[in-house]
Amino acid sequence: MIQHPVISFLENEFWWGGRNADGVDMPFTPASRHRVDLSTNLRENQGAPLLLSSKGRYVWSDRPFTYEFRDGKIHISGSMSPITLSEGHGDLRGAFRAAAARHFPASGKMPPELFFSAPHANTWIDMQHTQTQAGVLRYARGLVEGGYPPGVLMIDAGWAEYWGSFKFHAGRFTDPAVMTRELHALGFKVMLWVSPFIAPDGMEFRRWRGQPGWFLRDRQGAPAVLPWWDGHSVHLDLTHPEAMDWFKAGLRSLQNDYGIDGFKFDAGDTLHYLNRPASWQNAEPVDLTEAWAQLSLDFPYSEFRACWKMGGQPVVQRLHDRAPNWTTAGILSLIPNSIAQGLIGHAFTCPDLIGGGDYLCFTDPAYRLDEELFVRFCQCSALMPMMQFSAAPWRVLTPRSNALCKAAVELHAKFAPKILELARQSTKSNEPILRSMEYVFPGQGYEAVTDQFLLGGELLVAPVITRGATTRRVTLPLGRWRADDGRTYEGPALIEVPAPLERLPYFLRDPQSSAPAGMQR
Repeated sequence: MIQHPVISFLENEFWWGGRNADGVDMPFTPASRHRVDLSTNLRENQGAPLLLSSKGRYVWSDRPFTYEFRDGKIHISGSMSPITLSEGHGDLRGAFRAAAARHFPASGKMPPELFFSAPHANTWIDMQHTQTQAGVLRYARGLVEGGYPPGVLMIDAGWAEYWGSFKFHAGRFTDPAVMTRELHALGFKVMLWVSPFIAPDGMEFRRWRGQPGWFLRDRQGAPAVLPWWDGHSVHLDLTHPEAMDWFKAGLRSLQNDYGIDGFKFDAGDTLHYLNRPASWQNAEPVDLTEAWAQLSLDFPYSEFRACWKMGGQPVVQRLHDRAPNWTTAGILSLIPNSIAQGLIGHAFTCPDLIGGGDYLCFTDPAYRLDEELFVRFCQCSALMPMMQFSAAPWRVLTPRSNALCKAAVELHAKFAPKILELARQSTKSNEPILRSMEYVFPGQGYEAVTDQFLLGGELLVAPVITRGATTRRVTLPLGRWRADDGRTYEGPALIEVPAPLERLPYFLRDPQSSAPAGMQR
């Protein structure tokens, strides 16, 4: 164990890790200039105190640290816990397996199978803050009548009377128990959006504000009013056992009274706690983020966007809201950021809402739906562990584009048994389901290939993520590969295949080929 190390790059060495939102900047090289303080900034997504090397090395600390790539070295500082530099694990996969076994072993559990076998549906983009019973039922019926399979349905923010209430808005939900029964009859599992923010003029705050430690507090000892994307609210103290028991009881009441199956646990971002509000256990920002994520262990149907250090746990992790565009803020980030999710221990990954989930773009009067982008976004998600709709394709797309999205959903269903098999394996090994080229084929020059991925070690997926493209250049590793169109290719090779809007290129590796180096152990 070393304190404040400076780590020199080995020859031809590449690094990953820290924050999955930086996946678009990975792998880090001697030429990289990149600085991150994990204690304060996870970029509204997942993070872990872990760096991984293509040369079989890893860096770990039980507490967050600052790392900076500059001058051909990695400068590490700021941890309140010893920093481990572990070496001799061979390659990227070896480094991950060693780190996982020692620091975040697999729990043996996975999220419910429905998360993987059918696309999720989220009502946010269609209704935003004006969620209604009629709107939710219309959305769900439209999905089923449009030929899409029912799966998990998430009713997003705006269903409650106010932030922190466990009761549906009486004016917009006339009989939520009846609504839930109808959704169940259609084949859905139903989840509700919740956050740790409490309306300062709500009944819950008025009742519990005098309880010591139930709310985060400012320097004067009063409940801290914190800014977030929906205004200013007080915040539940996630480290206080009695406060958390009360919150969990409220969630259980939603399940018992209305038949709700689970919850989308939103917010919990470290950026909300940068002013260091006081908590019962004197928690740091990442501790509050981790405490929020711990809730999932009591509610199998759950989803998180912000998370800290939950590697190996059966938690669905979604990418942060992506813009509906062709840049690294949008579709170009889906593959590298999903790869990075898996490499920091979060195997049960979900890309963002198909078409992009940055709702502010949809409120811009100048916004115009890009159907090509929507279809390519859907295809990119189709062979990832999970896929999630929000903007309703059966409503917003032309019949041709809608049919292409349904074809992508059918492809996901075709490979769902394989995805589920990999998810079950991950409950034992904690290995990513969605993997980079370097993870499976180490040391063969594929470190910087970030526009294609593998499911396990045998299915290579090369989505089109460039506007207007009708061909796709694909890097094929060693082996014999059978493409989705039936053609067979011998690798290693760099090929170019036709890729009209109707096609998502993917390639199955012939099991008779010699095993890839990254799958031999």
